[in-house]
Amino acid sequence: MNDLTTDSDRVIEEARRVRDDNREGGRHRRSGSIGKGSAKLKTQHVVGKIKRIVLAVAGIIVAAMVAGLVIDGIGFTGIMVTFLAIVAATVALSAYPKIKVPKRADLTKGDVRQMVGKTELWLEHQRPALPPPAAKIVEDMGVQLDSLGLQLETIDQNHPAAREIRSLVGDVLPQTVDSYRNIPAHLRSEKRAGSTPDEQLTDSLGKISKEIDSVTRQLAEGSLDDLAIKTRYLEYKYGENHDTSGEKA
Repeated sequence: MNDLTTDSDRVIEEARRVRDDNREGGRHRRSGSIGKGSAKLKTQHVVGKIKRIVLAVAGIIVAAMVAGLVIDGIGFTGIMVTFLAIVAATVALSAYPKIKVPKRADLTKGDVRQMVGKTELWLEHQRPALPPPAAKIVEDMGVQLDSLGLQLETIDQNHPAAREIRSLVGDVLPQTVDSYRNIPAHLRSEKRAGSTPDEQLTDSLGKISKEIDSVTRQLAEGSLDDLAIKTRYLEYKYGENHDTSGEKA
């Protein structure tokens, strides 16, 4: 009887989560880029596709023209074949290749601007699996990451503060999301030790969001030494929380 009651409660809870998602967070899951960094990567991908399509179409037309000169005209059939080849090439190159989602291990590679864009793009693809409050934080975090990236461009990339920020944005933040996603979906709303994994994730992302904002302000003020100390403490603190969440799951 207890098992049936538990199952019924779980079904009801899942239904409520879907309802809340549609009311509160669905718009964030359906939205596009969360920041300029990821938007730029997507634009570059689209531009690359357009260039390949243009080259393919030009190649087909040139081939048709050469064939026409060799055989003294390609006729109606040749024109139709050329047209169908252009359509096929356009459709194929429009669909493929799809934009490549960065792997977590690659987020900290490259310069700061690349790190910010790749992290935003990675977060966008994790967003549909997050509870609505956490998805909202991720949505708003894009603007913060854009601002942070601009500030990081003004400091030495080898400065300890810059390395700490790379760890915060490229490691601690993704690790928080990954730790949550490793928890089975039906356990994410179960309360243990006073909170659910959904609540823990939202709380952690909220703290990271505030820290990113604080870091950006400190960079603007030139407080690099204090920043390095603070972010080291943050990484240690969140590292413990991640392990604890995994044990609770």
